[in-house]
Amino acid sequence: MLEQLTEQFLQSIQTPRAWVGLAVTLVVAYALYRFGRTLLRSLERHLPARLVWGLKWMWLLLVGVGWLAVAAHLLQLSALPFLYEYGQGIAAWFGHSAAQTLVVVAIALIAWNLVGALAHRIVPDDEFNRRTVRVQTLKGVIESTLKVAIVIISVIAVIQSLGVNATSLLAGVSVLGLAVSFGAQSLVKDLFSGFFILLEDQYGVGDVITVNTGLLSGNVEKLNLRMTALRGLDGTLHIIPNGQINTVSVSSKDWSRVVATVDVTYSANLNDALRVLKAVSDELAADPEWKHFFLDAPDIQGVTQLAPDGVTLRALFKVQPKSQYAIGREFNRRIKIAMDQAGISIPSPQRHLNFGDGPVEIRLVRDPVPARAPGSPDTPTPAAAAPGHAPGLDAGKAAPLPEQERTQAPITPSMTRDAEDDRS
Repeated sequence: MLEQLTEQFLQSIQTPRAWVGLAVTLVVAYALYRFGRTLLRSLERHLPARLVWGLKWMWLLLVGVGWLAVAAHLLQLSALPFLYEYGQGIAAWFGHSAAQTLVVVAIALIAWNLVGALAHRIVPDDEFNRRTVRVQTLKGVIESTLKVAIVIISVIAVIQSLGVNATSLLAGVSVLGLAVSFGAQSLVKDLFSGFFILLEDQYGVGDVITVNTGLLSGNVEKLNLRMTALRGLDGTLHIIPNGQINTVSVSSKDWSRVVATVDVTYSANLNDALRVLKAVSDELAADPEWKHFFLDAPDIQGVTQLAPDGVTLRALFKVQPKSQYAIGREFNRRIKIAMDQAGISIPSPQRHLNFGDGPVEIRLVRDPVPARAPGSPDTPTPAAAAPGHAPGLDAGKAAPLPEQERTQAPITPSMTRDAEDDRS
């Protein structure tokens, strides 16, 4: 018997058909095993743990013996009558539609889980760049597209296994889809717009964008062929169909710019103010904590506007994308301290009051001096005022600002974008 079995095995294993058959049946057996484990996992809450454990081992044994029987049938090992006949029966059973449907569903579940597992293994870099943006965007789009394709192919295969002519059915569905497309033109427009957004890398997940000239803005949290999801600063999630996006302003594409402005009063020394602006800009660009964000040296543009309330000075910083918000906040802190230390005033809002053409009467009223009781000590007389100095003038004068450390911030500025940041 052993010699007959060896001779039959050696004869059958030499044909390519036997190797292909073994490989296909092994994949089908694994798919059935995974399908059974998934069903048993869903029953764990409703059955005792020992029973579930026993069912798992029974399923493994059943699938293993079944594959061995099918392998014996494929290799024509008639020397093993039990396995050979059992495998012949399994092969006949698999020829029916129900068995084919079971195999299709099992393979579809494996493909679905495999796509999800591979998508989770694609982890983009922590550093914000165009590659990271494209990986995050295409990861979700490809995963959803593959899962939809798996569902469509599985449905067609199941219909075919049930004896329905899938060719004629697909022809009818295509005609129906064409009719639906005329009625759902907005959906088709959304899909085409999303396709070109992805193809041209106009923006992606993680970018900061403003849609339709400031109507909506925020961080792109999700992007697919149909819609774009923006998360605003207040946490509101804006869902915008891609077909309704006419213009997009991307604040995080390739590089960004900080428009660093400061106003000084007309009485200030402009040359000193420009020196302070240049010193603070160069100091910020050379700071070890911030210099890796700068792409070029600061561009000091000088006096850019003679506004009604003051003179505007401006500098431009070319920086890494999405870093302009934190650098702008740090610049505002440092320039305010530096201007105070240099004695240069930053203008504050002023208002002029018009009381009309009539005269304005101003009355000075003196508080009454309380009577001195007999025997009480004399009330101290105020010191004589210095020549040229009016008494009581110091009462309304602001105390000098204490010395502040300019290079060490008490807190780290946030990278979060404000809605007003792009309007400044």
